[in-house]
Amino acid sequence: MELSVKNLGGQVVRTIEVSDAVFGGRFRPAVVHQMMVGQLANRRVGTHSTKTRAEVRGGGRKPWRQKGTGRARQGSIRSPQWRGGGVVMGPKPRDYRQGMPKKMRKLAIRVLLAQRVREEAVTVVEDLTLAEPRTKEVIGVLETMGIMRKCLLVTGGSQPELGRACRNLPRVKSLPADTINTLDLLNHDHLLLSVAAVRRIEELWAEERPRLPARRSAATAVAEAESSDDAPVASEETPAVEDEAAEAQE
Repeated sequence: MELSVKNLGGQVVRTIEVSDAVFGGRFRPAVVHQMMVGQLANRRVGTHSTKTRAEVRGGGRKPWRQKGTGRARQGSIRSPQWRGGGVVMGPKPRDYRQGMPKKMRKLAIRVLLAQRVREEAVTVVEDLTLAEPRTKEVIGVLETMGIMRKCLLVTGGSQPELGRACRNLPRVKSLPADTINTLDLLNHDHLLLSVAAVRRIEELWAEERPRLPARRSAATAVAEAESSDDAPVASEETPAVEDEAAEAQE
């Protein structure tokens, strides 16, 4: 697959070959959905908590005697039915993290990158180094490229100046290729990649599948064994017999 490369002036200067394994796969909504749910769950901080009747202060004395008052029997004023009492089965601190296999994370990123390519929402530039690290420079580059939607700028390495220049733009975000993730790819409609970022993405997220040896059936294995048994076996006495025949002819 080939992608056009532009300069910061918006002109096409050349084309580059990109990996079909990364930018040419089919869309898999189930994988993307599972990764999105898992990533959102991993952001949750489960610090919400309530107190049970054992943790609420007070309530150690029985409010009135068991019998003879005409009222319902009570053992503590901190029981759940009392105002100011404990909470029954309330939330407690917990961990919401979900385990996500490495292969699934890679697959989700490849699927979203390929989908953006099919939507023609990927622009590749030679370099994303700005003349001045200012927000006005970023706006000028996006207007020159004709990008009017939410855009994710991806660089080959860390560029703090570019990140600071994008910080005041609510619809623009800058990331190095090492930290791209499913949520950022979903939340931004357009990708602006540098050539170095494309190569880094191919290096990080491409999946090389080792070739497995061909499986042989039982019938094939038996046939090969029989053919090896029927083959003639070389005898150690053969050279001596040939020498005696040669001497007789002389």
